[in-house]
Amino acid sequence: MVVLRVRNSHKRKCALVCLCIVGFIMYRYLGMPAGGRRMSRKVGLSTNSSQFTLGGEPFRILGGSIHYFRVPKAYWRDRLMKMKACGINTLTTYVPWSLHQPERGVFNFHTQLDLESYVNLAAELGLWVILRPGPYISSELDLGGLPSWLLSDGSMRLRTTYPGFTQAVNTYFDKLIPKVVPLQFKKGGPIIAVQVENEYGSFAKDESYMLFIKEALQSRGISELLLTSDSHNTLKSGGVDGVIRSIKLQKLNQRDIQDLNAIQPNSPTMVMDYWTGWYDVWGDLHHVLPPEDMVSAVREILRRGMSVNLYMFHGGSSFGFMSGALADPSYKALVPSYGGDSFPDMPALHYREAYEPAVMYQHLSLWDALSFTEGPFKSLKPVNMENLPVNNRNGQSYGYTLYETTITRGGLLKSGDNVRDRALVFVDRSYIGLFKRQSRELAVPDGKGQRTLSLLVENCGRVHQGKDLDKQHKGLVGDVLLNNIPLRDFTIYSLDMKPSFIDSLYQAPWKTLPETPSFPGFFMGRLFAFGYPSDTFVKLPGWEKGVVFINGLNLGRYWSIGPQQTLYLPGPFLNSGVNQVIVFEEQEGDYKVLFEETPDLGMAADIQ
Repeated sequence: MVVLRVRNSHKRKCALVCLCIVGFIMYRYLGMPAGGRRMSRKVGLSTNSSQFTLGGEPFRILGGSIHYFRVPKAYWRDRLMKMKACGINTLTTYVPWSLHQPERGVFNFHTQLDLESYVNLAAELGLWVILRPGPYISSELDLGGLPSWLLSDGSMRLRTTYPGFTQAVNTYFDKLIPKVVPLQFKKGGPIIAVQVENEYGSFAKDESYMLFIKEALQSRGISELLLTSDSHNTLKSGGVDGVIRSIKLQKLNQRDIQDLNAIQPNSPTMVMDYWTGWYDVWGDLHHVLPPEDMVSAVREILRRGMSVNLYMFHGGSSFGFMSGALADPSYKALVPSYGGDSFPDMPALHYREAYEPAVMYQHLSLWDALSFTEGPFKSLKPVNMENLPVNNRNGQSYGYTLYETTITRGGLLKSGDNVRDRALVFVDRSYIGLFKRQSRELAVPDGKGQRTLSLLVENCGRVHQGKDLDKQHKGLVGDVLLNNIPLRDFTIYSLDMKPSFIDSLYQAPWKTLPETPSFPGFFMGRLFAFGYPSDTFVKLPGWEKGVVFINGLNLGRYWSIGPQQTLYLPGPFLNSGVNQVIVFEEQEGDYKVLFEETPDLGMAADIQ
């Protein structure tokens, strides 16, 4: 999801014109952006009748969202400079709990996740900041940015005052909030407002919850303006006393604004998320918003005296297994791109390059890689990912899990709704078929003696919104039946594909690529980048479905069904010289990986 989607030279010109118009609108309606002159720090962002004031002076928020966790750290400055050049005065960003606390008691605020550096950079460039710390953020992330280890509690009730959840939130906020308190406006920093949770009106299971989050922020030193953000039909149930409400929308509807003003009279109107694009799901089209539609809507929003935040100004990529999924009306997993098409070259600070293809020259079968996993584990019954005794007993968050058991006959295998989300099925390591949400029965061929039945189950992404977040367990979440009898006595391997696992494969028994390699398997090749590495886009024609790793880093999933056909590979992820390319492919491979200078997000369709 990105403001500018550059498909050809005509669209590139439209995108540039779009930027210029937004900048012009900014100056036409707002004058010089606040921040260019000194102001009092005694009073922060406040509501004065129908307008905001900052430092006691009238202020209009023209915001844009860029997520630090979706943009390589080396490009933060570039992206924020482009935002500043467009006349935007406020950066907004979510804070992903799942990335900052991958395990209980383990926190990460370094390098790519260095939130303090990101906020300080915004200040250096003259941008104000609205922080959106959650704990739930949606943002099309797996489980809406909540850590999956919460689900190991069988009684867990996410986004409520259930003690198991509030205790976890308190532990997280004890680490997070002290980092941002000194960066608040009244303390000399750029943070002018903090959002309380996100879109709680669409969930609204606990009347006490939003007050708990509000007090959790304030008791730890958050003293700037607080706000909530909801869609028009959930505004009433998403608010909390003493907190400004804001609205999310894509099309400006007079009735929606009237509803907000009726709930909150004599207060500034803020469009917290003006959606400049939409997410894509596997097997569908690539959704785009015509730039001229955005210009028209933003012009009207500002003409009416409202503040606005563009979501997203620049989307970036959901690297690795970050992407979430939709549950309604049926389960659909999201693609890795959260924008994909790059900005037009304005200014042209970075270049893109097509490199020579990486030819795969070594192969490692899935079965030969199992000894490098954490496990195996024995269990009478299937165990879901989140309850596996791995990662210091925090369970498995992402990737694949292999379940193996012994059978003595063939027949009809039934998965029910217990395979989450997709499983390749093997007998004696020979592929026999696929379980997915729509196909839940599979014939197992007859054979003699004991044979090994294997199910390689993939977590394709937990849903990022909706009322069933508590039910987002992955792997085998219940019994699989053979001839109506539940399978028992499993050996379970966790294949979370973390960097430590990929690194450990250096010691694995790789073999020269055979003429007919086995699948699933790992394929290794080399990418040569000379000089200062440039951005490029990974394309895998002839491959079916899998994951790409560059120098041990997980770029994300690819899938031939599209729409996304390339994965973004930032130049900073590459070394000058030799780079290791590893592809985990489930079913079919072409044995070479292409690197192109332009992205391919699939056939585009305008958002209706």
